[in-house]
Amino acid sequence: MTVLLWAVVLAPLALITYAYVIYPLLLMLVATATGRLPSVRDPREWPSITITIPAYNEEASIRATIESVLALDYPPDRRQVLVISDASSDGTDDIVREFAERGVELLRLPRRGGKTAAENEAGRAARGTIIVNTDASVRILPESLKPLIRAFEDPTVGVASGRDISVGDAGAENNGGESGYVGYEMSVRALETRMGSIVGASGCFYGIRREIHDTHFPEQLSRDFASALMAREHGLRAVSVDDAVCVVPRTTSVRAEYRRKIRTMARGLETLWYKRHLLNPFRHGVFAFMLMSHKLCRWLVYVTLPFSLLALSVAASSSKVAAALLGALLLGIAIGAAGMIWPEGRRAPYPVALAGFLLASNLAGLVAWRRAMGRRRSPFWEPTRRPV
Repeated sequence: MTVLLWAVVLAPLALITYAYVIYPLLLMLVATATGRLPSVRDPREWPSITITIPAYNEEASIRATIESVLALDYPPDRRQVLVISDASSDGTDDIVREFAERGVELLRLPRRGGKTAAENEAGRAARGTIIVNTDASVRILPESLKPLIRAFEDPTVGVASGRDISVGDAGAENNGGESGYVGYEMSVRALETRMGSIVGASGCFYGIRREIHDTHFPEQLSRDFASALMAREHGLRAVSVDDAVCVVPRTTSVRAEYRRKIRTMARGLETLWYKRHLLNPFRHGVFAFMLMSHKLCRWLVYVTLPFSLLALSVAASSSKVAAALLGALLLGIAIGAAGMIWPEGRRAPYPVALAGFLLASNLAGLVAWRRAMGRRRSPFWEPTRRPV
């Protein structure tokens, strides 16, 4: 019984160690042996593209977003800019209309349908051979669009994802953990690219060939995650492009990150179930292994946590080591709780901020699993309000 208890206690740690340490090390070893990917040259003529910006009540940020998109280094005659208003009820639509003379198009949905519904409609209205998806709250560096599009000169590439850089301001100091995680995630995607394909694109900035852009994709699912899976289904690759930089302001608080993580993970779980055939290693080989390692193993951590805590509590009654671990864990939870309720706008000590981020992430994972298992589907999304 003691061995079984300790196996349950250590299950989350084993999954975390594999998903976040062993898996990247395996990627690094194989990538080192295979060498670097060949570089891709500029096309003779840049392809036509459609830049889509789904927006719901983004009057505070949409003007700056459009200005930054129009400033991107790309031939204007090869670019369609399409803002999809998800039945916004503020001044978003009026602001977008101000840019009509500069070629910006407004597509307003008659009723609110959610981000994926907006992207489905954008796919039907897109004229470009490549659709570039971005968000209203991020900023793409002016020289970053061409590297993203250049990746499609490789005919085996169906999806190209940008590299997120998380930045903060005075209002986002309590969420420093988010920045470190984003940098780690980008490094893993770079390794996966050298292995052949990433298993999920960045929702903030990625491109997809129009012919594989599913305009009937279920509205409650996550298209950015699914885009790499769509590419695989069409015999194509999804890659991460280091030079295609997208600046993503950190969320203003741990609580905002908690809500965001619940939404994105619940949709991710539903999407993985929808595309679960890609987990078959006999049909999809290395890609299935990467999908299980990068996504499924990370998400399974949250399933094992309650059982691990329960087993540790039982073991603590007869083991001083278990009792010490339980005490340290409860202390960490208390510090994390302080980090979660820390006043917005005030900088929390780094240990408190980190503990708050970790506690929020784990609680969000548990709630996301509950929602996904209970089929609590909602296509609507309340955009994560980030500093403008």
